[in-house]
Amino acid sequence: MRIKDITELEIALLLESVFIRYGYDFRQYSGAHIRRRIMNRMLMSGIADITQLHNRVLGDEAFAYSFLQDLSITVTEMFRDEGFYRSLRDNVIPVLKTYPFIKIWHAGCSTGEEAYSMAVVMQEEGLYDRTTIYATDFNQHALNRAKDGIYSNKMIKEYTTNYQLSGGKESFSNYYTSSYDHVIMNQSLKKNIVWANHNLVTDGVFAEVNMILCRNVLIYFDKVLQNKVQDLFYHSLMNGGILCLGSKEGLRFADIYEEYTEMDKKHRIYKKKY
Repeated sequence: MRIKDITELEIALLLESVFIRYGYDFRQYSGAHIRRRIMNRMLMSGIADITQLHNRVLGDEAFAYSFLQDLSITVTEMFRDEGFYRSLRDNVIPVLKTYPFIKIWHAGCSTGEEAYSMAVVMQEEGLYDRTTIYATDFNQHALNRAKDGIYSNKMIKEYTTNYQLSGGKESFSNYYTSSYDHVIMNQSLKKNIVWANHNLVTDGVFAEVNMILCRNVLIYFDKVLQNKVQDLFYHSLMNGGILCLGSKEGLRFADIYEEYTEMDKKHRIYKKKY
């Protein structure tokens, strides 16, 4: 099937309709990302014309739900970018140990792998009992999967390697129970994680926290939206709070850059100035 060319105006009209009809705002997402996801959905659904897609999204709520899942970013893994987690243990944990209580916000947590990774780190560093991890996403389907903490056995070998390279101190198998072709994360890791629906595009400050992790999410936003979300993070962090971004993200060209010091330039870890 050959898909007809899609204009920027047609994409803009579709995203405007999605926002008005369903309240989800993708209007300031990266154009390249949105175009790829739209074309993929059209191909999968046998739709050759964006007008047909537009009408289907507005008239069929079940189809619209699938389309919204397409636009959401759910690519993640446990202990992704092991160098970041080593830096976290070496540079950030000593700071967090100075707080009597620790609040961490995982913004855009997707299906939860990185939230559980953080829970493992905090447990191994003796901090988990005084830590609350707020893990948020606007994709309720992804949040439900995260809360269940059930993952495919096929991924565990990769996750175990990531864990070991990240400075893990135990056997990774201590943190889950195998059940047929899946693993279930231990309740001891789940107990201090609060899963909540929050949209970085449309919602305000979620909580005042000591650390925010939002890794490999901002790359899907345009420059204006990136600055808006970075301002949200700034106002959500306590003085001296720590912001962790993804390997292809950073604050150097952000409006808020001067309000932070770099703790680890390579791994995109920043500390809010007092």
